[in-house]
Amino acid sequence: MAEFIMELNDEQKEVRDWIHGFAADVMRPAAAEWDEREETPWPVIQEAAKIGIYSLDFYAQQYFDPTGLGIPMAMEELFWGDAGIALSIVGTGLAAVGVLANGTEEQIGTWIPQMYGTPDDVKVAAFCSSEPDAGSDVASMRTRAVYDEAADEWVLNGTKTWATNGGIANVHVVVAVVDAELGSKGHASFIVPPNTPGLSQGQKFQKHGIRASHTAEVVLEDVRIPGSCLLGGKQKLDERLARARERAKAGGGERVKNAAMATFEASRPAVGAMAVGTARAAYEEALEYAKTREQFGRPIIDNQGVAFQLADMRTSIDAARLLVWRASWMAVNGKPFTAAEGSQSKLFASETAKKVTAQAVQILGGNGFTREYPVERMHRDAAIYTIFEGTSEIQRLVIARTLSGMPIR
Repeated sequence: MAEFIMELNDEQKEVRDWIHGFAADVMRPAAAEWDEREETPWPVIQEAAKIGIYSLDFYAQQYFDPTGLGIPMAMEELFWGDAGIALSIVGTGLAAVGVLANGTEEQIGTWIPQMYGTPDDVKVAAFCSSEPDAGSDVASMRTRAVYDEAADEWVLNGTKTWATNGGIANVHVVVAVVDAELGSKGHASFIVPPNTPGLSQGQKFQKHGIRASHTAEVVLEDVRIPGSCLLGGKQKLDERLARARERAKAGGGERVKNAAMATFEASRPAVGAMAVGTARAAYEEALEYAKTREQFGRPIIDNQGVAFQLADMRTSIDAARLLVWRASWMAVNGKPFTAAEGSQSKLFASETAKKVTAQAVQILGGNGFTREYPVERMHRDAAIYTIFEGTSEIQRLVIARTLSGMPIR
């Protein structure tokens, strides 16, 4: 087990500086344009692929960093550059984590490379879990997967929503119900290969923030996929469902986590790191502005009202980063989240990003309210962190349940 440390080693610092350079030189100059266009920034993704940031190898290296700090360090720097473009670059990672968390070695080796493509022909992937009537309430999921034993195929029907890269992805990972009587325990994840008939893009959403990231509905109409596209395989699924049924009969709780929750649990510290990156970017803009903007003959940072805000902003950012690093280290070293540390990190970092970006707008005053200054965009982008991959309310519920052992509702 790697020792928990609070400082990056020399190799990690080199990687951090490399990513920071890309974020500063490529992402930031393009951020306002792609925010206005509300389109996937394919040229920027391709540039990331050419230098190796958008690749399976890069994320594998960070994912298997024994300190656990590789992924949060990378996320923080990319989202410091721009949240919308960064989400377009890392959105594929959620689908990849879904395969890593639930798939066999063969499935991992087959499908994850197809999610990224090549530097000359970049691809993206989508993780499809939320539905119009089932966001945080995963037990209300309606998308169904029915096994056709004669053909050894699964047939999927339903509508997914809020899917990053939904409809434009090369590979879709879809969570569906296989046994409705088991509620959320009767879910499974499936790979929908490229160009599968019956899968189409529904509504594309025009969003308040992260507008360079494509978000849309995914419609599944009699989508037939090979039996081998069930993540983990049918034998493993049948065994898990049998255990769930037995526990249900006995009146006990099923401890095996469903496919969607396994993916979200693994990604929560990474989302916290994204929020830290956005918060840090807004703080740095506000600090520089406060040092150079003069009112009444002196820089506005000379006023305690401004200086104390900046002090609080920096303190909250550093605290959020430490929570993220702790959860990331625990996850990679197999330490259980006995106090819901993953949810703690996501909750605190998300709320910090919203607060810090709002304070940055306030410090810049009227200028902060205009699109001529990036804090306006950062403030819009930060709103998503308390919503996606588990709202702040859901994180508090997870934490409270974990601490108390009670079925708090």
